[in-house]
Amino acid sequence: MKVTQEKLPDSQISLNIEVSGDASRSTYDKVVQKLARSSNIPGFRKGKVPRQILIQRIGTQRIKAAVLEELIQTSLAEAIEQESIDALGNYELRSKFDDLIQQYQPGQPLTFMAVVDVPPSVELVDYHNLQVKAEESVYDPQQVDDFLEQRRAEQADLVPVEDRPAQMGDIAIIDFQGKLTAEGEEGQPIEGGSAENFQVELAEGRLIAGMVEGVVGMNPEETKEVSVTFPEDYLKEDLAGKPAVFSITLKELKTKELPDLDDDFAEEASNGEYETLEALQESLAKQFQEKAENETKENINAAIVQALLEQNTLDLPETLIQDEVTQVLTQTLMQFQQMGIDVKQIVNSDTIPAMRKNARPEAIENLSKKLILAEIANKESLAPDETAIKEKMAEIEQQLSTREIDYNKLRTMVTEDLIAENSLNWLREKSQIELVPQGSLSESETESETESSSEASENTENIEA
Repeated sequence: MKVTQEKLPDSQISLNIEVSGDASRSTYDKVVQKLARSSNIPGFRKGKVPRQILIQRIGTQRIKAAVLEELIQTSLAEAIEQESIDALGNYELRSKFDDLIQQYQPGQPLTFMAVVDVPPSVELVDYHNLQVKAEESVYDPQQVDDFLEQRRAEQADLVPVEDRPAQMGDIAIIDFQGKLTAEGEEGQPIEGGSAENFQVELAEGRLIAGMVEGVVGMNPEETKEVSVTFPEDYLKEDLAGKPAVFSITLKELKTKELPDLDDDFAEEASNGEYETLEALQESLAKQFQEKAENETKENINAAIVQALLEQNTLDLPETLIQDEVTQVLTQTLMQFQQMGIDVKQIVNSDTIPAMRKNARPEAIENLSKKLILAEIANKESLAPDETAIKEKMAEIEQQLSTREIDYNKLRTMVTEDLIAENSLNWLREKSQIELVPQGSLSESETESETESSSEASENTENIEA
């Protein structure tokens, strides 16, 4: 078999395949025999239909089409093996099938062209001395105090208040009814704008701006009208930006009685794990320190990956992209399920194409990252050993003890994750990393986007002028 290769963009190879006359004839005979055995033609038993009758009944064109399908499949498989091509997915026939039917004659050579995807070749730009900026997450001892205060608030007892008006921090039980006061809508009740025995903590941001502040100073059993304006970005667009008045009755008032910050509290808050407040505080401090260190490491990893993606452009085959799109969508839908969302209400034949299109950029970035880090691991001999792979698989298997596990897929996933981890650990040691205050890079990006937006507006104004 004569095969000519040509490298194409998007990590594809074009194959020009010339099938010999002998292969052309033998495939024809084999297909005709198969049709003779399987065809039901009145007046003849299966397998006993004369060839000429079979051809007349089925038709020359249909028989040629069946032969060509067989011939292309087998010839392409042989060509891929002959040329030692690592093909991905299925092939794409570039020759027109109708033209091949017209050209094909049993016993005569046949030439056709097909394209196959192959793994992309990764030619890396120098990665030994990357220079990146990353935000540093810094541990603040106040985090421990804030956490403990939050737990105290969660364990607080609610004590009735009768001898003073409501103040910020109290828990109020209220009835309320809301009406619009906008011109033309005055007095119209707000749909969903009323409630009875509604419990709310008197804290900023709990209700529409002005309502909580209106309750402050009220006494139990008192009724008061409070004027408010719905925010411009309110979820219900028909209410956004409109003025309203709420009639509020304060039915009950309670205050939080916090437990003492002592050893008894520490033991209860930690479910008996720590017997003293000091031990709990030390444990929390360690956890918050580790959290800050991990966040900083993840920020550095993200900065390194971004630098690698900017420096290296990969020619990705569509087969791998589509596989990764499927992975992205699968993970997204699993997250939806964990949130209690019925994915059957989201996924259908109409929404899937748009979902795959939206997932494509993320899939391309994920795939590029995976391939780049794998190539670095290959060049620097960073592949994980068998012990590390088995330990990680066992750890995940324990977490998924109630689910069925595809061990081949699990092994592939674990190996890829460990390769990426090893490469990033190596890159952090080799890179020049500048740590900057948390939020500073995000602020710079926002400022840059604002400047770009302003420039775009100015350019638009110039064009319109």
